[in-house]
Amino acid sequence: MNRELIVRSSSDAVDFALLKDGKLTELHKEEDNNDFSVGDILLAKVRKPVTGLNAAFVNVGYEKDAFLHYHDLGPQLATMLKFIKQVSTGKLKDYTLTNFPTEKDIDKNGVITDVIKANQSLLVQIVKEPISTKGPRISSELSIAGRYLVMVPFSDRVSVSQKIASNQEKDRLKRLVKSIKPKGFGVIIRTVAEGKKVAELDKDLENLLAKWSTMCEKLQKAHTPSKVLVELNRASSILRDVFNDSFTGIHVDDETLYDQIQDYVQEIDPGKESIVKLYQSPVPIFEKYGIERQIKTSFGRTASMSKGAYLIIEHTEALHVVDVNSGNRSSRGKGQEDTALEVNLLAASEIARQLRLRDMGGIIVVDFIDMVKAPHRRKLFDHLRNEMKDDRAKHKILPPSKFGLIQITRQRVRPEMNIKTTEENPNGSGKEVEAPIVLVDKINFDLEKLLKGPKKDEKITLNIHPFIAAYITKGFPSMRSKWFLEHKKWVKIQPRDAFTYLEYRFTDKDGKTIY
Repeated sequence: MNRELIVRSSSDAVDFALLKDGKLTELHKEEDNNDFSVGDILLAKVRKPVTGLNAAFVNVGYEKDAFLHYHDLGPQLATMLKFIKQVSTGKLKDYTLTNFPTEKDIDKNGVITDVIKANQSLLVQIVKEPISTKGPRISSELSIAGRYLVMVPFSDRVSVSQKIASNQEKDRLKRLVKSIKPKGFGVIIRTVAEGKKVAELDKDLENLLAKWSTMCEKLQKAHTPSKVLVELNRASSILRDVFNDSFTGIHVDDETLYDQIQDYVQEIDPGKESIVKLYQSPVPIFEKYGIERQIKTSFGRTASMSKGAYLIIEHTEALHVVDVNSGNRSSRGKGQEDTALEVNLLAASEIARQLRLRDMGGIIVVDFIDMVKAPHRRKLFDHLRNEMKDDRAKHKILPPSKFGLIQITRQRVRPEMNIKTTEENPNGSGKEVEAPIVLVDKINFDLEKLLKGPKKDEKITLNIHPFIAAYITKGFPSMRSKWFLEHKKWVKIQPRDAFTYLEYRFTDKDGKTIY
């Protein structure tokens, strides 16, 4: 499996596309004006605790106050508040927490007004970016993520990722981390730490402690609200979370970004920095790697799959609904049940990709094609879980219901990636139509269906608008030449002035419409 990261830079944003065997699986955008990123730590001021909600509204510098629930305060809140006060006033210069006295944990079923007051300063971390009309979601239980470890200040607990299957490996990692962990800090061992040596873990922990010290130094002069620890830029955070030995290339079209990413790769995996390449071709980088085309065909209400199957994706305020359709797909020698299973398995793979690509969160309900056999339903459920195991967002999948529905909950920490794929109708009707690039995919599919059907031996003519006709016939190798090499059949192209830009029709030798 090959994985590539394609990075496109513009004046006001940086786009990151993650490819898996050439197929687009994740798309991220980092904008210069993004003041709130997941993982950032801010010194904020409590605006008003609300007993009825058992929560507080906190001023973090956003137009709407952030919401902080009692359960997101963290058990060590009293210790943290004492630490902030001593550091801010300059009384405490040792940030290691080794000799810092801990306070009693707050009551897990307590009341918000008993532990924090209005106008009080506290450290909070962004756990969900502002979405729609809501302000950012925050927590005062801090965590600082590294390559292999996540450091949790004011805690002593060591835990291991559940995705590490071997109990022996879990025990080994716990022993190693406990031997190097400083007092006053808890540690969560990430999945990528599996098989790593103590020296690599220790180096990662040293980097996290250095970040903590830098943040504490800022506290002395920080005003409220202000950012005191910035999460890695999106390129580095993506690499930190997904980079592994299967990466074959990281292509960047900006020299400054290229240097930054190369330095970061050298830091986290020495010797692999050679896979970072500076892209200098006049062809735009997203065009070169086929990303623009995949964006046009993957976003929007309809998502196409192979051989005519497709998904309909609808969004409401409360949930997302995905409908699986077989389209014109049929399998020779297979019954309805086997065809349904085949389409459903294909759809499950595409749905897992779509959730990551669009960063869809909340409740997702998928209406698969009905299957009678229980083993087929189980196979579909297992396949969907397997396809989603690479998804970094927390998610839960319920088994198929009696109606063939599968419910998925997926963590949403950022606004959903929503890209407009329709364009203004070139015929001037005022309505919007699908992007013209999707037209070529439709023609390819319809032609393949014709050449495998009962009309496969007849002469076929494609009647189409002159502009599209020129696109299909010009250049080398032209699209028509590719059709000939693939299907061993020459397709006549007939320009039609009366046709609209996106209109086309297949006819036989007598001029009768066959598709």
